[in-house]
Amino acid sequence: MIMLNGKIKKIFGWSRRSRRLMKSNRDIDPDEIFLDSSNLPKFDTHQFEGRIVSSISKRSITFLAVFFAFIFALFSVKIWNLQVVKGSEYSARSENNRLRHTTIFPLRGVIYDRNGKELAWNTLGEGKEFALRKYLDLPGLSHILGYVKYPAKDSSGFYYNENYVGKTGVEKFFNDELSGESGLKIIETNALGKIQSESVIRPPKNGNNVNLSIDAEVQNKLHESISNLAKQAGFSGGAGVIMDARSGEVLALSSYPEYSSQILSDGTNIGAIKKYVEDKNKPFLNRVTDGLYTPGSIIKPFVALGALTEKIISPSDLIFSGGSIKVPNIYNPNKPSVFTEVKAHGYVDMRKALAESSNVYFYEIGGGYENQKGLGISNIEKYVRLFGFGSDFPEGFFSGKSGTVPNPEWKKENFTDQEWRVGDTYNTSIGQYGFQITPIQAVRAVSAIANGGKLVDTSIILDSPDGGAKSIDIKSEDFQVVREGMRGAVQFGTAVGLNIPQVEVAAKTGTAELGSDKKFVNSWVIGFFPYKNPRYAFAVLMEHGPSANLIGGLYVMRGVLDWMSANAPQYLQSAD
Repeated sequence: MIMLNGKIKKIFGWSRRSRRLMKSNRDIDPDEIFLDSSNLPKFDTHQFEGRIVSSISKRSITFLAVFFAFIFALFSVKIWNLQVVKGSEYSARSENNRLRHTTIFPLRGVIYDRNGKELAWNTLGEGKEFALRKYLDLPGLSHILGYVKYPAKDSSGFYYNENYVGKTGVEKFFNDELSGESGLKIIETNALGKIQSESVIRPPKNGNNVNLSIDAEVQNKLHESISNLAKQAGFSGGAGVIMDARSGEVLALSSYPEYSSQILSDGTNIGAIKKYVEDKNKPFLNRVTDGLYTPGSIIKPFVALGALTEKIISPSDLIFSGGSIKVPNIYNPNKPSVFTEVKAHGYVDMRKALAESSNVYFYEIGGGYENQKGLGISNIEKYVRLFGFGSDFPEGFFSGKSGTVPNPEWKKENFTDQEWRVGDTYNTSIGQYGFQITPIQAVRAVSAIANGGKLVDTSIILDSPDGGAKSIDIKSEDFQVVREGMRGAVQFGTAVGLNIPQVEVAAKTGTAELGSDKKFVNSWVIGFFPYKNPRYAFAVLMEHGPSANLIGGLYVMRGVLDWMSANAPQYLQSAD
Protein backbone atom coordinates (compact mmCIF):
# COMPACT_ATOMS: atom_id res chain seq x y z
CA MET A 1 0.00 0.00 0.00
CA ILE A 2 1.14 3.60 -0.65
CA MET A 3 -0.23 6.52 1.36
CA LEU A 4 -0.93 9.57 -0.77
CA ASN A 5 -2.33 12.70 0.82
CA GLY A 6 -3.52 10.60 3.77
CA LYS A 7 -5.73 8.50 1.57
CA ILE A 8 -5.51 4.87 0.78
CA LYS A 9 -5.07 4.26 -2.86
CA LYS A 10 -6.19 1.09 -4.53
CA ILE A 11 -3.14 -0.96 -5.25
CA PHE A 12 -2.99 -4.52 -6.26
CA GLY A 13 -6.82 -4.74 -6.50
CA TRP A 14 -7.80 -3.39 -3.14
CA SER A 15 -11.55 -3.17 -2.99
CA ARG A 16 -13.94 -0.90 -1.23
CA ARG A 17 -14.83 -3.86 1.01
CA SER A 18 -11.19 -3.95 2.10
CA ARG A 19 -11.29 -0.31 3.04
CA ARG A 20 -14.48 -0.81 5.06
CA LEU A 21 -12.92 -3.70 6.89
CA MET A 22 -9.90 -1.55 7.73
CA LYS A 23 -12.11 1.19 9.07
CA SER A 24 -13.90 -1.34 11.29
CA ASN A 25 -10.52 -1.99 12.96
CA ARG A 26 -10.73 -5.73 12.62
CA ASP A 27 -8.29 -8.17 11.14
CA ILE A 28 -8.54 -8.82 7.44
CA ASP A 29 -8.35 -12.41 6.35
CA PRO A 30 -5.87 -13.02 3.59
CA ASP A 31 -8.52 -14.31 1.27
CA GLU A 32 -10.36 -11.02 1.49
CA ILE A 33 -7.47 -8.88 0.35
CA PHE A 34 -7.69 -9.75 -3.25
CA LEU A 35 -11.45 -10.50 -3.40
CA ASP A 36 -13.44 -8.29 -5.69
CA SER A 37 -16.59 -8.50 -7.83
CA SER A 38 -14.50 -9.36 -10.81
CA ASN A 39 -12.98 -12.45 -9.29
CA LEU A 40 -15.87 -13.82 -7.10
CA PRO A 41 -16.08 -17.64 -7.07
CA LYS A 42 -19.08 -19.22 -8.80
CA PHE A 43 -20.84 -20.31 -5.61
CA ASP A 44 -24.21 -22.12 -5.73
CA THR A 45 -26.00 -20.03 -3.15
CA HIS A 46 -29.07 -22.28 -3.26
CA GLN A 47 -26.88 -25.04 -1.86
CA PHE A 48 -25.55 -22.64 0.79
CA GLU A 49 -22.10 -22.42 -0.92
CA GLY A 50 -20.06 -19.41 -0.11
CA ARG A 51 -21.92 -18.71 3.14
CA ILE A 52 -19.91 -17.63 6.13
CA VAL A 53 -21.31 -19.56 9.13
CA SER A 54 -21.25 -17.89 12.48
CA SER A 55 -21.95 -19.50 15.89
CA ILE A 56 -25.37 -19.21 17.67
CA SER A 57 -25.53 -16.45 20.21
CA LYS A 58 -25.97 -17.12 23.92
CA ARG A 59 -29.13 -15.04 23.85
CA SER A 60 -30.78 -17.36 21.33
CA ILE A 61 -29.79 -20.43 23.32
CA THR A 62 -31.26 -18.91 26.47
CA PHE A 63 -34.52 -18.07 24.70
CA LEU A 64 -34.87 -21.63 23.37
CA ALA A 65 -34.16 -23.09 26.79
CA VAL A 66 -36.85 -20.95 28.40
CA PHE A 67 -39.34 -21.83 25.63
CA PHE A 68 -38.84 -25.59 25.95
CA ALA A 69 -39.02 -25.34 29.73
CA PHE A 70 -42.39 -23.61 29.40
CA ILE A 71 -43.71 -26.29 27.04
CA PHE A 72 -42.53 -29.02 29.39
CA ALA A 73 -44.27 -27.32 32.34
CA LEU A 74 -47.46 -26.96 30.30
CA PHE A 75 -47.50 -30.65 29.39
CA SER A 76 -46.75 -31.60 32.99
CA VAL A 77 -49.75 -29.63 34.21
CA LYS A 78 -51.96 -31.22 31.53
CA ILE A 79 -50.80 -34.72 32.43
CA TRP A 80 -51.40 -34.00 36.11
CA ASN A 81 -54.90 -32.79 35.30
CA LEU A 82 -55.71 -35.87 33.18
CA GLN A 83 -54.24 -38.49 35.47
CA VAL A 84 -54.72 -37.09 38.94
CA VAL A 85 -57.38 -34.38 39.02
CA LYS A 86 -59.83 -35.96 36.49
CA GLY A 87 -58.38 -39.41 36.36
CA SER A 88 -61.42 -41.20 37.77
CA GLU A 89 -63.80 -39.28 35.53
CA TYR A 90 -61.92 -40.12 32.34
CA SER A 91 -61.46 -43.67 33.49
CA ALA A 92 -65.22 -44.05 33.85
CA ARG A 93 -65.74 -42.44 30.47
CA SER A 94 -63.29 -44.79 28.91
CA GLU A 95 -65.04 -47.71 30.56
CA ASN A 96 -68.38 -46.48 29.20
CA ASN A 97 -66.92 -46.35 25.74
CA ARG A 98 -66.08 -49.99 26.15
CA LEU A 99 -69.33 -50.91 27.93
CA ARG A 100 -72.53 -49.85 26.12
CA HIS A 101 -75.93 -49.76 27.85
CA THR A 102 -78.73 -51.07 25.63
CA THR A 103 -82.50 -51.13 26.11
CA ILE A 104 -84.26 -54.49 26.09
CA PHE A 105 -87.72 -53.83 24.70
CA PRO A 106 -90.63 -55.63 26.37
CA LEU A 107 -93.35 -57.43 24.45
CA ARG A 108 -96.52 -55.39 24.25
CA GLY A 109 -99.59 -57.04 25.74
CA VAL A 110 -101.86 -59.03 23.44
CA ILE A 111 -105.42 -57.80 22.84
CA TYR A 112 -108.11 -60.51 22.78
CA ASP A 113 -111.82 -60.46 22.04
CA ARG A 114 -114.33 -61.97 24.50
CA ASN A 115 -113.83 -65.44 23.00
CA GLY A 116 -110.03 -65.44 23.24
CA LYS A 117 -109.40 -64.54 19.60
CA GLU A 118 -106.21 -62.53 19.13
CA LEU A 119 -106.96 -59.07 17.77
CA ALA A 120 -103.49 -57.54 18.20
CA TRP A 121 -100.24 -59.37 18.93
CA ASN A 122 -96.45 -59.15 18.37
CA THR A 123 -94.08 -60.49 15.74
CA LEU A 124 -90.29 -60.20 15.61
CA GLY A 125 -89.33 -57.69 12.98
CA GLU A 126 -86.40 -58.47 10.71
CA GLY A 127 -83.42 -56.42 11.79
CA LYS A 128 -85.45 -54.82 14.58
CA GLU A 129 -84.57 -54.73 18.27
CA PHE A 130 -88.26 -54.60 19.19
CA ALA A 131 -91.33 -56.59 18.19
CA LEU A 132 -93.76 -55.27 15.59
CA ARG A 133 -97.49 -55.04 16.13
CA LYS A 134 -99.80 -57.24 14.08
CA TYR A 135 -103.56 -56.84 13.81
CA LEU A 136 -106.29 -59.30 12.90
CA ASP A 137 -107.16 -58.79 9.24
CA LEU A 138 -110.88 -58.37 9.84
CA PRO A 139 -112.70 -55.18 8.77
CA GLY A 140 -114.40 -53.13 11.44
CA LEU A 141 -111.86 -53.37 14.26
CA SER A 142 -109.59 -50.37 13.64
CA HIS A 143 -111.58 -47.75 15.53
CA ILE A 144 -111.62 -50.09 18.52
CA LEU A 145 -108.00 -51.21 18.43
CA GLY A 146 -106.33 -48.02 17.18
CA TYR A 147 -102.62 -48.15 16.28
CA VAL A 148 -99.15 -47.59 17.76
CA LYS A 149 -96.01 -45.59 17.12
CA TYR A 150 -92.82 -47.62 17.45
CA PRO A 151 -89.55 -46.76 19.25
CA ALA A 152 -87.45 -44.53 17.02
CA LYS A 153 -83.73 -43.88 16.42
CA ASP A 154 -81.93 -40.75 15.35
CA SER A 155 -79.48 -40.61 12.43
CA SER A 156 -76.64 -41.77 14.71
CA GLY A 157 -78.47 -44.94 15.65
CA PHE A 158 -79.47 -43.88 19.18
CA TYR A 159 -83.04 -44.26 20.40
CA TYR A 160 -84.63 -40.92 21.18
CA ASN A 161 -87.95 -42.68 21.83
CA GLU A 162 -87.63 -46.02 23.63
CA ASN A 163 -91.35 -46.69 24.10
CA TYR A 164 -94.32 -47.89 22.12
CA VAL A 165 -96.94 -45.16 22.08
CA GLY A 166 -100.59 -46.00 21.57
CA LYS A 167 -102.12 -43.35 19.33
CA THR A 168 -105.86 -44.16 19.31
CA GLY A 169 -108.37 -46.75 20.47
CA VAL A 170 -107.52 -49.52 22.92
CA GLU A 171 -103.81 -49.10 22.12
CA LYS A 172 -103.97 -45.56 23.49
CA PHE A 173 -106.49 -45.88 26.31
CA PHE A 174 -104.81 -48.98 27.79
CA ASN A 175 -101.28 -47.99 26.82
CA ASP A 176 -99.93 -48.22 30.38
CA GLU A 177 -101.26 -51.75 30.84
CA LEU A 178 -100.10 -52.93 27.43
CA SER A 179 -96.64 -51.32 27.43
CA GLY A 180 -94.79 -53.15 30.20
CA GLU A 181 -91.34 -51.95 31.34
CA SER A 182 -88.10 -51.87 29.36
CA GLY A 183 -85.06 -53.87 30.54
CA LEU A 184 -81.37 -52.98 30.38
CA LYS A 185 -78.26 -54.88 29.35
CA ILE A 186 -74.55 -54.05 29.13
CA ILE A 187 -72.64 -54.91 25.97
CA GLU A 188 -68.82 -55.09 26.13
CA THR A 189 -67.00 -54.22 22.91
CA ASN A 190 -63.36 -54.18 21.84
CA ALA A 191 -61.48 -51.34 20.20
CA LEU A 192 -62.98 -52.30 16.85
CA GLY A 193 -66.52 -52.18 18.19
CA LYS A 194 -67.06 -55.95 18.08
CA ILE A 195 -69.18 -57.40 20.86
CA GLN A 196 -67.16 -59.35 23.41
CA SER A 197 -69.91 -60.16 25.91
CA GLU A 198 -73.43 -59.19 27.03
CA SER A 199 -74.92 -59.03 30.48
CA VAL A 200 -78.56 -58.34 31.44
CA ILE A 201 -78.72 -56.13 34.50
CA ARG A 202 -82.50 -55.57 34.45
CA PRO A 203 -84.82 -57.93 32.57
CA PRO A 204 -87.81 -56.43 30.73
CA LYS A 205 -91.33 -56.79 32.07
CA ASN A 206 -93.79 -57.62 29.31
CA GLY A 207 -97.08 -55.76 29.07
CA ASN A 208 -100.35 -57.14 30.37
CA ASN A 209 -102.87 -58.70 28.03
CA VAL A 210 -106.27 -57.06 27.60
CA ASN A 211 -109.50 -59.00 27.12
CA LEU A 212 -112.17 -56.97 25.36
CA SER A 213 -115.92 -57.43 25.59
CA ILE A 214 -116.05 -57.28 21.79
CA ASP A 215 -117.03 -60.35 19.76
CA ALA A 216 -114.86 -59.98 16.66
CA GLU A 217 -117.27 -61.94 14.44
CA VAL A 218 -120.36 -59.95 15.45
CA GLN A 219 -118.28 -56.82 15.11
CA ASN A 220 -117.27 -57.75 11.59
CA LYS A 221 -120.86 -58.51 10.58
CA LEU A 222 -122.07 -55.16 11.90
CA HIS A 223 -119.34 -53.35 10.00
CA GLU A 224 -119.97 -55.32 6.84
CA SER A 225 -123.70 -54.50 6.92
CA ILE A 226 -123.04 -50.78 7.42
CA SER A 227 -120.36 -50.54 4.73
CA ASN A 228 -122.40 -52.51 2.18
CA LEU A 229 -125.47 -50.32 2.68
CA ALA A 230 -123.40 -47.12 2.53
CA LYS A 231 -121.98 -48.15 -0.84
CA GLN A 232 -125.31 -49.42 -2.14
CA ALA A 233 -127.56 -46.53 -1.10
CA GLY A 234 -125.16 -43.58 -1.15
CA PHE A 235 -124.68 -42.87 2.54
CA SER A 236 -121.45 -41.02 3.35
CA GLY A 237 -120.85 -43.12 6.45
CA GLY A 238 -122.38 -45.02 9.29
CA ALA A 239 -122.00 -46.22 12.86
CA GLY A 240 -123.41 -48.95 15.03
CA VAL A 241 -123.23 -50.23 18.62
CA ILE A 242 -124.56 -53.33 20.35
CA MET A 243 -124.28 -53.17 24.15
CA ASP A 244 -125.22 -55.27 27.14
CA ALA A 245 -128.13 -53.31 28.65
CA ARG A 246 -127.31 -54.55 32.16
CA SER A 247 -123.52 -54.29 32.44
CA GLY A 248 -122.69 -51.72 29.77
CA GLU A 249 -120.22 -54.07 28.05
CA VAL A 250 -120.05 -53.35 24.33
CA LEU A 251 -120.44 -56.44 22.15
CA ALA A 252 -119.82 -54.72 18.82
CA LEU A 253 -118.90 -51.24 17.65
CA SER A 254 -118.43 -50.04 14.09
CA SER A 255 -117.58 -46.73 12.46
CA TYR A 256 -117.51 -46.51 8.67
CA PRO A 257 -115.38 -45.60 6.79
CA GLU A 258 -112.37 -46.69 8.78
CA TYR A 259 -108.58 -46.76 8.44
CA SER A 260 -106.26 -49.76 8.76
CA SER A 261 -104.53 -50.22 12.11
CA GLN A 262 -101.81 -52.19 10.34
CA ILE A 263 -101.08 -49.53 7.73
CA LEU A 264 -100.88 -46.72 10.28
CA SER A 265 -98.71 -48.71 12.71
CA ASP A 266 -96.30 -49.81 9.95
CA GLY A 267 -96.18 -46.27 8.56
CA THR A 268 -94.62 -47.39 5.27
CA ASN A 269 -97.57 -47.16 2.87
CA ILE A 270 -97.44 -43.41 2.35
CA GLY A 271 -99.95 -43.53 -0.50
CA ALA A 272 -102.61 -45.23 1.61
CA ILE A 273 -102.05 -42.87 4.54
CA LYS A 274 -102.34 -39.86 2.25
CA LYS A 275 -105.59 -41.25 0.90
CA TYR A 276 -106.97 -41.51 4.43
CA VAL A 277 -106.00 -37.93 5.18
CA GLU A 278 -107.60 -36.59 2.01
CA ASP A 279 -110.80 -38.66 2.21
CA LYS A 280 -113.75 -36.25 2.57
CA ASN A 281 -115.73 -38.93 4.41
CA LYS A 282 -113.29 -38.76 7.36
CA PRO A 283 -112.11 -42.32 8.07
CA PHE A 284 -110.26 -41.12 11.19
CA LEU A 285 -113.51 -39.94 12.81
CA ASN A 286 -114.94 -42.43 15.29
CA ARG A 287 -118.58 -41.74 14.55
CA VAL A 288 -119.75 -43.77 17.54
CA THR A 289 -118.21 -41.42 20.10
CA ASP A 290 -117.43 -38.21 18.23
CA GLY A 291 -119.94 -38.05 15.39
CA LEU A 292 -122.76 -35.59 16.13
CA TYR A 293 -126.06 -36.24 14.35
CA THR A 294 -129.64 -34.99 14.37
CA PRO A 295 -131.60 -37.80 16.06
CA GLY A 296 -135.05 -37.35 14.55
CA SER A 297 -137.81 -39.55 15.89
CA ILE A 298 -135.62 -41.78 18.08
CA ILE A 299 -135.93 -38.99 20.66
CA LYS A 300 -139.70 -39.57 20.99
CA PRO A 301 -139.55 -42.37 23.62
CA PHE A 302 -137.71 -40.02 25.99
CA VAL A 303 -140.17 -37.18 25.41
CA ALA A 304 -142.98 -39.67 26.09
CA LEU A 305 -141.43 -40.63 29.42
CA GLY A 306 -141.23 -36.95 30.38
CA ALA A 307 -144.89 -36.44 29.48
CA LEU A 308 -145.98 -39.45 31.54
CA THR A 309 -143.88 -38.41 34.55
CA GLU A 310 -145.21 -34.82 34.43
CA LYS A 311 -148.73 -36.17 33.91
CA ILE A 312 -149.17 -34.15 30.75
CA ILE A 313 -151.13 -37.05 29.29
CA SER A 314 -152.11 -40.59 30.21
CA PRO A 315 -151.04 -43.56 28.05
CA SER A 316 -154.61 -44.15 26.82
CA ASP A 317 -155.51 -40.54 25.98
CA LEU A 318 -156.14 -40.04 22.27
CA ILE A 319 -154.86 -37.29 20.02
CA PHE A 320 -156.11 -36.92 16.48
CA SER A 321 -153.43 -36.89 13.80
CA GLY A 322 -154.80 -35.48 10.57
CA GLY A 323 -151.35 -35.14 9.02
CA SER A 324 -150.60 -31.64 10.29
CA ILE A 325 -151.35 -28.89 12.80
CA LYS A 326 -151.55 -25.16 12.18
CA VAL A 327 -150.29 -22.43 14.46
CA PRO A 328 -151.58 -18.85 13.95
CA ASN A 329 -149.03 -16.39 12.63
CA ILE A 330 -149.28 -13.23 14.74
CA TYR A 331 -147.44 -11.28 12.04
CA ASN A 332 -149.58 -12.50 9.15
CA PRO A 333 -152.87 -14.22 10.13
CA ASN A 334 -153.42 -15.33 6.54
CA LYS A 335 -150.23 -17.45 6.61
CA PRO A 336 -150.30 -19.76 9.64
CA SER A 337 -147.28 -21.94 10.45
CA VAL A 338 -147.96 -25.53 9.43
CA PHE A 339 -146.23 -28.53 11.03
CA THR A 340 -146.66 -31.73 9.08
CA GLU A 341 -145.89 -35.42 9.09
CA VAL A 342 -145.63 -38.09 6.41
CA LYS A 343 -149.20 -39.35 6.79
CA ALA A 344 -152.34 -38.97 8.85
CA HIS A 345 -152.59 -41.57 11.63
CA GLY A 346 -156.07 -40.78 12.91
CA TYR A 347 -156.64 -41.12 16.64
CA VAL A 348 -153.55 -42.44 18.43
CA ASP A 349 -152.65 -43.12 22.03
CA MET A 350 -149.07 -43.08 23.29
CA ARG A 351 -148.29 -46.70 22.38
CA LYS A 352 -149.57 -46.31 18.84
CA ALA A 353 -147.93 -42.90 18.47
CA LEU A 354 -144.58 -44.50 19.30
CA ALA A 355 -145.19 -47.50 17.08
CA GLU A 356 -146.22 -45.42 14.06
CA SER A 357 -144.06 -42.41 14.93
CA SER A 358 -146.77 -39.77 14.82
CA ASN A 359 -145.26 -36.30 14.68
CA VAL A 360 -148.55 -34.56 15.47
CA TYR A 361 -148.90 -36.50 18.74
CA PHE A 362 -145.44 -35.39 19.88
CA TYR A 363 -145.91 -31.81 18.66
CA GLU A 364 -148.91 -31.57 20.98
CA ILE A 365 -147.46 -33.28 24.09
CA GLY A 366 -144.18 -31.46 23.55
CA GLY A 367 -145.27 -27.90 22.86
CA GLY A 368 -149.00 -27.99 23.57
CA TYR A 369 -151.87 -27.41 21.15
CA GLU A 370 -155.37 -26.13 21.69
CA ASN A 371 -156.66 -28.06 24.76
CA GLN A 372 -153.61 -30.29 25.03
CA LYS A 373 -151.00 -29.12 27.49
CA GLY A 374 -147.35 -29.49 26.46
CA LEU A 375 -144.16 -30.30 28.32
CA GLY A 376 -142.45 -27.11 27.21
CA ILE A 377 -138.83 -26.79 26.20
CA SER A 378 -137.48 -26.71 29.76
CA ASN A 379 -139.01 -30.07 30.65
CA ILE A 380 -138.07 -31.59 27.30
CA GLU A 381 -134.47 -30.62 28.01
CA LYS A 382 -134.72 -31.89 31.58
CA TYR A 383 -135.87 -35.37 30.62
CA VAL A 384 -133.62 -35.98 27.64
CA ARG A 385 -130.65 -34.93 29.76
CA LEU A 386 -131.67 -37.51 32.37
CA PHE A 387 -130.84 -40.11 29.73
CA GLY A 388 -127.44 -38.60 28.95
CA PHE A 389 -128.20 -36.48 25.88
CA GLY A 390 -126.47 -33.11 25.68
CA SER A 391 -124.18 -33.97 28.60
CA ASP A 392 -120.54 -34.96 28.91
CA PHE A 393 -120.13 -38.70 28.59
CA PRO A 394 -118.65 -40.46 31.64
CA GLU A 395 -114.87 -40.60 31.61
CA GLY A 396 -113.56 -43.74 29.97
CA PHE A 397 -112.87 -45.41 26.67
CA PHE A 398 -116.10 -44.09 25.11
CA SER A 399 -115.75 -40.47 26.22
CA GLY A 400 -116.56 -38.15 23.35
CA LYS A 401 -118.72 -35.25 22.23
CA SER A 402 -121.57 -34.11 24.47
CA GLY A 403 -123.93 -32.95 21.74
CA THR A 404 -126.63 -30.27 21.90
CA VAL A 405 -130.14 -30.03 23.28
CA PRO A 406 -131.77 -26.88 21.83
CA ASN A 407 -133.17 -24.31 24.27
CA PRO A 408 -133.79 -20.53 24.29
CA GLU A 409 -130.24 -19.74 25.48
CA TRP A 410 -128.75 -21.88 22.71
CA LYS A 411 -130.91 -20.08 20.13
CA LYS A 412 -129.80 -16.65 21.36
CA GLU A 413 -126.16 -17.70 21.04
CA ASN A 414 -126.57 -19.06 17.52
CA PHE A 415 -129.25 -16.84 15.98
CA THR A 416 -129.06 -13.08 16.43
CA ASP A 417 -132.20 -11.37 17.73
CA GLN A 418 -134.25 -14.58 17.59
CA GLU A 419 -136.64 -15.43 20.41
CA TRP A 420 -137.79 -18.96 21.17
CA ARG A 421 -141.15 -19.85 19.60
CA VAL A 422 -143.58 -22.71 20.03
CA GLY A 423 -142.55 -24.02 16.61
CA ASP A 424 -139.02 -24.49 17.95
CA THR A 425 -140.44 -26.61 20.76
CA TYR A 426 -142.42 -28.67 18.26
CA ASN A 427 -139.33 -29.41 16.19
CA THR A 428 -137.24 -30.20 19.27
CA SER A 429 -139.89 -32.66 20.51
CA ILE A 430 -139.39 -34.78 17.37
CA GLY A 431 -135.59 -34.61 17.50
CA GLN A 432 -135.07 -31.91 14.87
CA TYR A 433 -133.92 -28.29 14.95
CA GLY A 434 -130.52 -27.99 16.68
CA PHE A 435 -130.63 -31.39 18.38
CA GLN A 436 -127.37 -33.34 18.08
CA ILE A 437 -126.37 -36.63 19.71
CA THR A 438 -123.79 -39.40 19.31
CA PRO A 439 -124.55 -43.09 18.65
CA ILE A 440 -122.97 -44.11 21.97
CA GLN A 441 -125.34 -41.73 23.77
CA ALA A 442 -128.27 -43.27 21.90
CA VAL A 443 -127.43 -46.87 22.84
CA ARG A 444 -126.80 -45.95 26.47
CA ALA A 445 -130.14 -44.09 26.65
CA VAL A 446 -132.17 -46.91 25.11
CA SER A 447 -130.47 -49.36 27.48
CA ALA A 448 -132.04 -47.42 30.33
CA ILE A 449 -135.46 -47.99 28.77
CA ALA A 450 -134.66 -51.69 28.37
CA ASN A 451 -133.44 -52.24 31.94
CA GLY A 452 -136.09 -50.10 33.64
CA GLY A 453 -134.23 -46.92 34.46
CA LYS A 454 -130.53 -47.58 35.03
CA LEU A 455 -128.14 -45.40 33.02
CA VAL A 456 -125.15 -47.77 32.95
CA ASP A 457 -121.54 -46.88 32.32
CA THR A 458 -120.27 -48.32 29.06
CA SER A 459 -117.23 -50.61 29.03
CA ILE A 460 -114.95 -52.18 26.42
CA ILE A 461 -113.42 -54.66 28.91
CA LEU A 462 -114.79 -58.15 29.48
CA ASP A 463 -116.08 -58.77 33.00
CA SER A 464 -115.04 -55.28 34.07
CA PRO A 465 -115.91 -54.21 37.62
CA ASP A 466 -119.29 -52.55 37.88
CA GLY A 467 -118.63 -48.86 37.47
CA GLY A 468 -122.02 -48.00 38.87
CA ALA A 469 -125.24 -46.97 37.21
CA LYS A 470 -127.27 -43.82 37.60
CA SER A 471 -130.89 -44.50 38.51
CA ILE A 472 -133.49 -42.47 36.66
CA ASP A 473 -136.46 -41.49 38.81
CA ILE A 474 -139.26 -42.60 36.51
CA LYS A 475 -141.94 -45.14 37.40
CA SER A 476 -141.51 -48.69 36.12
CA GLU A 477 -145.05 -48.68 34.66
CA ASP A 478 -144.16 -45.64 32.57
CA PHE A 479 -141.09 -47.44 31.23
CA GLN A 480 -143.34 -50.38 30.40
CA VAL A 481 -145.68 -48.18 28.35
CA VAL A 482 -142.77 -46.97 26.25
CA ARG A 483 -141.38 -50.50 25.84
CA GLU A 484 -144.80 -51.65 24.63
CA GLY A 485 -144.90 -48.81 22.12
CA MET A 486 -141.45 -49.80 20.82
CA ARG A 487 -142.51 -53.42 20.57
CA GLY A 488 -145.54 -52.28 18.59
CA ALA A 489 -143.20 -50.53 16.16
CA VAL A 490 -141.71 -53.94 15.31
CA GLN A 491 -145.04 -55.75 15.21
CA PHE A 492 -146.98 -53.32 13.02
CA GLY A 493 -145.26 -49.96 12.89
CA THR A 494 -142.17 -48.30 11.45
CA ALA A 495 -139.72 -51.04 12.53
CA VAL A 496 -141.63 -54.04 11.21
CA GLY A 497 -138.52 -55.13 9.32
CA LEU A 498 -137.12 -56.37 12.64
CA ASN A 499 -140.07 -58.68 13.27
CA ILE A 500 -138.22 -62.00 13.03
CA PRO A 501 -139.15 -65.36 14.57
CA GLN A 502 -135.79 -66.00 16.26
CA VAL A 503 -136.08 -63.17 18.82
CA GLU A 504 -138.61 -60.57 19.91
CA VAL A 505 -137.24 -57.07 19.29
CA ALA A 506 -138.45 -53.65 20.44
CA ALA A 507 -137.28 -50.67 18.39
CA LYS A 508 -137.75 -47.07 17.35
CA THR A 509 -136.75 -45.69 13.97
CA GLY A 510 -135.82 -42.12 13.14
CA THR A 511 -135.30 -40.17 9.94
CA ALA A 512 -133.68 -36.79 10.48
CA GLU A 513 -133.95 -34.38 7.58
CA LEU A 514 -130.79 -32.42 6.79
CA GLY A 515 -130.48 -28.92 5.37
CA SER A 516 -133.13 -26.48 4.22
CA ASP A 517 -133.78 -28.39 1.01
CA LYS A 518 -134.13 -31.72 2.89
CA LYS A 519 -132.49 -33.70 0.10
CA PHE A 520 -130.46 -35.78 2.56
CA VAL A 521 -131.29 -37.62 5.76
CA ASN A 522 -129.74 -39.46 8.68
CA SER A 523 -131.40 -42.84 9.16
CA TRP A 524 -131.56 -44.24 12.72
CA VAL A 525 -132.81 -47.28 14.55
CA ILE A 526 -132.51 -47.93 18.28
CA GLY A 527 -133.91 -50.80 20.33
CA PHE A 528 -133.29 -53.86 22.45
CA PHE A 529 -133.77 -57.65 22.54
CA PRO A 530 -135.19 -59.98 23.72
CA TYR A 531 -138.25 -57.88 24.48
CA LYS A 532 -139.55 -59.63 27.62
CA ASN A 533 -136.24 -59.90 29.42
CA PRO A 534 -133.89 -57.47 27.62
CA ARG A 535 -130.24 -58.37 27.34
CA TYR A 536 -128.77 -56.24 24.54
CA ALA A 537 -129.50 -52.74 23.31
CA PHE A 538 -128.47 -51.36 19.93
CA ALA A 539 -128.19 -48.14 17.95
CA VAL A 540 -127.42 -47.84 14.24
CA LEU A 541 -126.97 -44.64 12.26
CA MET A 542 -126.60 -44.26 8.51
CA GLU A 543 -125.18 -40.83 7.77
CA HIS A 544 -126.16 -38.33 5.07
CA GLY A 545 -127.99 -40.44 2.53
CA PRO A 546 -130.46 -39.40 -0.20
CA SER A 547 -133.95 -38.73 1.17
CA ALA A 548 -135.52 -40.80 -1.63
CA ASN A 549 -133.77 -43.93 -0.33
CA LEU A 550 -136.16 -46.29 1.44
CA ILE A 551 -133.67 -48.37 3.44
CA GLY A 552 -131.42 -47.31 6.28
CA GLY A 553 -130.36 -48.22 9.80
CA LEU A 554 -133.15 -50.78 10.24
CA TYR A 555 -131.88 -52.72 7.22
CA VAL A 556 -128.42 -52.96 8.83
CA MET A 557 -129.77 -54.28 12.12
CA ARG A 558 -131.97 -56.82 10.38
CA GLY A 559 -128.93 -58.25 8.61
CA VAL A 560 -127.01 -58.50 11.89
CA LEU A 561 -129.88 -60.23 13.71
CA ASP A 562 -130.34 -62.73 10.88
CA TRP A 563 -126.62 -63.51 11.00
CA MET A 564 -126.63 -63.83 14.80
CA SER A 565 -129.59 -66.23 14.73
CA ALA A 566 -127.55 -68.58 12.52
CA ASN A 567 -124.01 -68.00 13.80
CA ALA A 568 -124.25 -66.61 17.35
CA PRO A 569 -127.67 -67.57 18.76
CA GLN A 570 -126.36 -67.32 22.34
CA TYR A 571 -126.72 -63.55 22.13
CA LEU A 572 -130.44 -63.77 21.34
CA GLN A 573 -131.30 -65.53 24.56
CA SER A 574 -133.03 -63.73 27.43
CA ALA A 575 -131.05 -62.26 30.30
CA ASP A 576 -130.83 -64.44 33.42
